[in-house]
Amino acid sequence: MEIPDQYPDGKLPPNVVLGHHTLVRGALAFKRFHALRDPALVIGAFCTMDGVVFALGSNARMSIGDYCHFTNAVMLCEAEITIGHHVFIGWNATITDSDFHPLPPGERIEDAIALSPLANGRRRPAFAMAPIVIEDEAWIGPMAAILKGVRIGAGAIIEPGSVVTQDVPSRSRVMGNPARVIGES
Repeated sequence: MEIPDQYPDGKLPPNVVLGHHTLVRGALAFKRFHALRDPALVIGAFCTMDGVVFALGSNARMSIGDYCHFTNAVMLCEAEITIGHHVFIGWNATITDSDFHPLPPGERIEDAIALSPLANGRRRPAFAMAPIVIEDEAWIGPMAAILKGVRIGAGAIIEPGSVVTQDVPSRSRVMGNPARVIGES
């Protein structure tokens, strides 16, 4: 396992659990990892996380099953993301369980101020979030986006570039923006 540059002592964050023969490679893997739960991130056995960014907020929890392979995916988690076994996620796909900012313009400005270096402890306004579940043997193509509150059924195929805004039935293929069922997998 390669350890990211920000962990020069060779240690992962203490609340990350890796399964047997799991590889996490990439200098940015934990740059935005702020999770406080213990454990906050559990990755199963025989997984490859190559260039994956794990951006977890303070109250986030994420679990990934065995035999998963993700390439350059961006995992944005504020609540909870659960991923089953034998899941493949293509390069530059994004999985996000929240909006990461409020939608009303005034609250967005307030949020930007709260995130600035001059915030002086100012709290961020609330924003929408909902857990994501990706079941066993799902395939998520390159450049796809999976948005908050979605459940992707077992064996489903998300075609490249799709934007998934609603649940995907097991063994179906979806494509488009927003993604729609186009067949069976």
